[in-house]
Parts: sequence; C-alpha cells; structure tokens
Amino acid sequence: MAGDKVSFELASPEELVFAADVDMVVVPGAEGDFGVLPGHAPFIATVRPGVISVYQGDRIDERLFVAGGFAEVNERRCTVLAGEAHRVDALDRGEAEARLGAAEDDLKDADSDDERARAEAEIGVCRAMIEALE
Repeated sequence: MAGDKVSFELASPEELVFAADVDMVVVPGAEGDFGVLPGHAPFIATVRPGVISVYQGDRIDERLFVAGGFAEVNERRCTVLAGEAHRVDALDRGEAEARLGAAEDDLKDADSDDERARAEAEIGVCRAMIEALE
C-alpha cells in the first residue's frame, strides 16, 4: 500500500464485501459520519445503518450499505465489521420495502421489550436501506 492510501476492508459474517487501498472512506458512525484519511488517529467506533462512501481521488468510487457494526481505524487502515453489508447497487427496493413491512408488523405484534427492540432496530435498517436507494 502506498503511503497516501488507506487500506479499507468491509466484512460481514458471510463474506469480505470490499477490500481496497483507497484515498478516503466516509463511515456512518453512531455519533456522526467520520472520514478516514491516511495518518488518521487510531480509534474504535460503532457504525449505524447507512452508506459507506469510498473515495478514489475526489470522487465516490463505491457506495456500500451497512446495517450497523463496528469500525477500527489506525494510521494505515480502516476495517468495518458489519452484521449485514451490501453494495448499494445490489440492493432491491422491493425487497427492502417488504422487509420494512414485515418489521412494522413484528413491532405491532411484539409482546416484550426485547421483541420491540429487535423490530425497531430492523425498521431502522430497512429505512436506511431505502434511503440509500434514493
């Protein structure tokens, strides 16, 4: 890797979704979006549902949807471990809307705080997925 690039990896439990040396990556952090450039200070952050933007030069080269997870950053690398991750261009709006409807039904039928929390989290993921497609 050249000294002017950041090694970026996005992994889900099923696969390594993306890996490349990039100029910058912008991640949807739980406390707000954060950009990672070469030489970034090390930290670990929670990732909220949303889109990771991968830059090559001054343009977005890749858009990747994550349903939340964790990011580890150091001077040379940014690694995001997500419970679910997809390239935005591989998302299907109809599937996302159907999934949202099912999650909303689950929320209505929830009998416990745990079931409500799971349904609300799924609703947040589905809404972020639909927003990513707009």
